[in-house]
Amino acid sequence: MKIALWITFTIITILWTGTVLVFSQLTGWLAATVASDQAGAVVSNVGQWPMPAWLSLFVDPAWVQEIQAAWVEVLGWLGQSGPAIGGMVSWFIPLMWVVWGLVMLLILVATIAGHFVVGRFSRPIKLAHSAP
Repeated sequence: MKIALWITFTIITILWTGTVLVFSQLTGWLAATVASDQAGAVVSNVGQWPMPAWLSLFVDPAWVQEIQAAWVEVLGWLGQSGPAIGGMVSWFIPLMWVVWGLVMLLILVATIAGHFVVGRFSRPIKLAHSAP
């Protein structure tokens, strides 16, 4: 049971890290696009973010395009403030990694707690030897 718990932890860690990595790279691309006074072209260039080759092995390109569209919509809500918005968006990348670290810490603490709980309640039963 402990092995299943740690395998689950590993899978969740990989998925969570991959998600934050995709979002951070996409945010960096959008911040660079907005900071370069191409805010008007962001909507038309939503599909222009160069998806890294390693990412295409693990993530469906349609999913990345949906994320791009969501970020463009968020940038549209924030308004047309030009390069200032690009600087503000670039602060989201370190914030994403701080949140990643906090969530990883919570997942690790929960897994360690589960490890000890499983160990406490799954002790082997000692067989009493009967007298001959």
